[in-house]
Amino acid sequence: MPELPEVEVVRAGLAPAVTGARVVAVEVMDPRALKRHTPAGEDPGLGGHGRTLPEGAARSRAADFERRLTGRTLQAPQRRGKFLWIPLAVETAPSVSGKLAEEPETALLAHLGMSGQMLLRATDAVDDRHVRIRTWIEHPEHGELRVDFADQRLFGSLALDALTPAAPIGSIPAQAAHIARDPLDPHFDDTAFVEKFRSRGVGAKKLLLDQRMVSGVGNIYADETLWRARIHPDTPGSAVSVRGAVALLHHLREVFEQALSEGGTSFDEQYVNVNGQAGYFSRYLHSYGRTGEPCDRCGTPIKRIAFGNRSSHFCPRCQRKPSHAST
Repeated sequence: MPELPEVEVVRAGLAPAVTGARVVAVEVMDPRALKRHTPAGEDPGLGGHGRTLPEGAARSRAADFERRLTGRTLQAPQRRGKFLWIPLAVETAPSVSGKLAEEPETALLAHLGMSGQMLLRATDAVDDRHVRIRTWIEHPEHGELRVDFADQRLFGSLALDALTPAAPIGSIPAQAAHIARDPLDPHFDDTAFVEKFRSRGVGAKKLLLDQRMVSGVGNIYADETLWRARIHPDTPGSAVSVRGAVALLHHLREVFEQALSEGGTSFDEQYVNVNGQAGYFSRYLHSYGRTGEPCDRCGTPIKRIAFGNRSSHFCPRCQRKPSHAST
């Protein structure tokens, strides 16, 4: 699944092409890519994100998305953790009384899921594989372009979502309001993170993956961060010293920044940037996916253990498991 570095690479790639562009047309080729979208006036609970809709309801959802996005002006893309959104410029429209009324602040929200891709293409380009939604835009400087949302496994989605205030500054789509800030956010609270991390008795990796505590961390970057910090994945947060938790946060930022400089991590064709190019951080991985290979620090073979329906990779010598930690 794309994590913070991959989503940030996509955001940065989209920014110059979409900021200030007007949406000329939208075509929903597969309504399943709108699982997070709620038509105007409909109770968000009725659709049930991820549920299969009857054919008529799916067509209605697609038509609503196309109608409400067409003609809108896109603003600078933003991100929190793994969520990416493009705010729509606020417009006015005549109300029933004839007076001008502002539309609510809305954003085009994208969640890439396991294999979602946002691809910039020329308007006459051949379709990429697994394209689900096509959006034609016109930019005052760059002219006409096409933004393709492709998704092989259909765990990702696009939606139009209301923006809500986000303390201490800015706004965020309602569907992402529960997501914590990430360590690259200038408003991330280091002290609060350290205190919260050390107050919990569950394993360090589980805490890093908790998007309500710190966002943008997935399996790859959790393993890499813990390797650099020399912390076993099952070490309880409460067993980590203040100094250790501060160092962990430092290493997390370090991993994110290096991954960004390499364009993210690609193991297959499921993650690419907006131009369809892979990232190269996989060349610098010390633990993730290196089962049986020698640790780059001490030479001990990297070990892999089950972690939920995923895996954890670590060095059993550099990252010793506390005697009181659960398996």
